[in-house]
Amino acid sequence: MESEERPSKMRKLQHDDDEYDILDDGPEDVTTSKASGDSHQSGNENALENEISTVSEVPQESATEEPKLSKNQLKKKRRLEQWEAGREDRKIKRKEKAKERKERRRENWKEQHADENGTVPKMPPARLPRHFAGDGTQVPITVIFDCDFEDLMYDHELKSLGLQITRCYSDNRKAKYRTHLALSSFGGKMKERFDGILAQQYTSWKGFQFFEEDFVAVAEKSKEWMTGPNGGTIAGVLVQPKNENASSDEQAADDAGEEGEIVYLSSESDNVLTHLKPNSTYIIGGLVDKNRHKGICHKRAVNRGIKTAKLPIKEYLEMRDRQVLVTNHVLEILLKWMEFGDWGKAFMEVMPKRKGGKLKENGDDGDEPEQQGQDDKKDVAKEAVEDAEGTVDVPETEVIEVTKGLPLGETEAD
Repeated sequence: MESEERPSKMRKLQHDDDEYDILDDGPEDVTTSKASGDSHQSGNENALENEISTVSEVPQESATEEPKLSKNQLKKKRRLEQWEAGREDRKIKRKEKAKERKERRRENWKEQHADENGTVPKMPPARLPRHFAGDGTQVPITVIFDCDFEDLMYDHELKSLGLQITRCYSDNRKAKYRTHLALSSFGGKMKERFDGILAQQYTSWKGFQFFEEDFVAVAEKSKEWMTGPNGGTIAGVLVQPKNENASSDEQAADDAGEEGEIVYLSSESDNVLTHLKPNSTYIIGGLVDKNRHKGICHKRAVNRGIKTAKLPIKEYLEMRDRQVLVTNHVLEILLKWMEFGDWGKAFMEVMPKRKGGKLKENGDDGDEPEQQGQDDKKDVAKEAVEDAEGTVDVPETEVIEVTKGLPLGETEAD
């Protein structure tokens, strides 16, 4: 019977979790199992600590080692060191060359301009001052840039507007007839950019003033400086003689006392700007939005009770592109009109070629040239009839029929 007894199960010696060990031969001493578990856990912890210490030692050793450079990197490093070492020598050589150039320029000037007595006139500077104003004439006209559209523009558009304003200052300083410039609603990101990246250079701009107030308040202030001692002189096309017997100086004095106007330039306006008036203020919207916000400048001016007008682009140019211009182009067109007295020539001087602007023949809109052409045909036909028949008065109906291509003296009834 003993040989037929069922054999006892083998006791499991190891298990992932000591808590679930199964024993067939009876209960095991709790103290012994706990001790074996603690020893196993402590062994794992020691192994983990050794592994961590080994890993932590590796980056410390590698950190102390300098990275190896390739041959090309070593060559570049040596060339850079040699360049830095010769910086002072190059500075000395530049000064010597500049001194030699000045001496040669002085000798050439002396040889070319010395008179019989050996007197040499003063030599002009080699370079003009950075903010050289040129030989332009200041006129009593103000152009205000309304820059209260910061919330409608992206950062890159604000940057573009800042560059356009800078270009406006440069164009005005070099123009034959200069206007007073002002910028309204100056603040926010634009002021941060002008104070930061542009290093407050605008504070030294002559003839350009910056205000935190809106365009209406600045327009009222412009009346004071235009009529002041530094307001400017009415010259060029701004002088429009009304009295044939009056001289240009007398007429300019009369125009100086004439009250100007405030006009907001907008392409959506129904009024067309025909000429600039002395003592007037013209407002340009400082907005770069790729035409996302159409008509906002016009609406803004109408709500404030300001007169609006648009440049006569349609009357003088055939455009294949939209008629919206950037800020500096609008100002430059005004400056060119004061120089030439001709809108067509001013447009062709300023308009970018990409817009495909073509100058119209008569410089008028589509209806007026046609009417003018009909009048010319009538005059030619009437002169032809008078030449053929003497000084006989020709009825108007016959003259009209001639313009249609019929023989002289015949009508459709004939």
